[in-house]
Amino acid sequence: MDILILGAGMMGRAIAYDLATFSNFSKITIIDNNKKTLDNTKKFLENKDINFKKLDINNYDQLKKKFEQTDIIVSAIPYNFNYNLTKVAVDARTHFIDLGGNNTIVEKQKTLNQKAQASKVIVIPDCGLAPGLVSIITRDIVSYYDSVDYIKLRVGGLPKNPIPPFNYQFVFSPNGLINEYTQDAIVLDNKKIVYKKSMNELEKIVFPKPFGDMEAFITSGGCSTLPYTFRYIIKYLDYKTIRYPGHCEKFKLLLELGLGYDKPIKINGVKINPREILIKFLKKLIPTTGEDVVLLKVCAKGVKNNKKSKIEYTMIDYFDKKNNITAMMRTTGYPVSIIAQMIEQKIIDKYGVFTSEEIINPKYFFKELEKRGIIIEKRIKNI
Repeated sequence: MDILILGAGMMGRAIAYDLATFSNFSKITIIDNNKKTLDNTKKFLENKDINFKKLDINNYDQLKKKFEQTDIIVSAIPYNFNYNLTKVAVDARTHFIDLGGNNTIVEKQKTLNQKAQASKVIVIPDCGLAPGLVSIITRDIVSYYDSVDYIKLRVGGLPKNPIPPFNYQFVFSPNGLINEYTQDAIVLDNKKIVYKKSMNELEKIVFPKPFGDMEAFITSGGCSTLPYTFRYIIKYLDYKTIRYPGHCEKFKLLLELGLGYDKPIKINGVKINPREILIKFLKKLIPTTGEDVVLLKVCAKGVKNNKKSKIEYTMIDYFDKKNNITAMMRTTGYPVSIIAQMIEQKIIDKYGVFTSEEIINPKYFFKELEKRGIIIEKRIKNI
């Protein structure tokens, strides 16, 4: 089988690296419309058997022709393209997976379910870290318990060596980060879908040394479709982002001043975009390179065989020095690659549009992560 990756950015690189290392695909191709980005990725992956091609995804005819020549498409580009790309993939009878990140887009992709079934196509949005990996952990919890009281998802991509004042490192786009901090978060509470303001409900969360006491707060996006999928199964579910202590207070103040606003305003007759100014200054204060770490903790409480217990999943993943791959690339890109390989190996063989929690076998998925050195510790404690 052949596989095509759309986007030669950091996540596209990670997906391609993992496919070239672990998969049996006969041909792996990356396309991007930016020659410089392609050249940099080609250099990064110079020891891997990967093809590179410059192509504009807005050219529908060229894109459909390329899709028709490929068995699986992986989208590692911004989520706003994914619905149209899914339509092209279904028309071309080509399997399609993406990193997701936007509920509205996923809902639109879901409307293509019957067409995907008729075309014998598998479509899986939300295959990254959060949503993605946390969605599969949630499925693992639901599969274990007879009833679930709560599931609390906590994830953060952070610098290994934090630098004040924000103690943060851009592990993906600054604009995406601000969206997570400003858009409302979805929470499941007693069968009701509740919307909450992000950057609230601050809590302390503890990890082994050298991290110790960290903070976590409500942000948008991480729950994705989970509240809808498990609306009548889980009593309470939420998602919070992990940061070093003090980050939330400092960043929240900037947003409360209106600096996250994404439409031009007039100052002395001159139009300016507050968000663009904020991003420009943040880039001066917050590093974009350096060793990073991804922290994950998922806590749940439920009943199995009339006995109550708590489950805790913990993951700490570090920057790969040998291959120059960030922890965020590993924990976001590798899950996408694993899911693509599950389609290639016919482990996933049901046609239609599915989210990760609906179609991925957790045990197989976790074993594949372990092969890549991504270890999720699972502890069950009776109460």
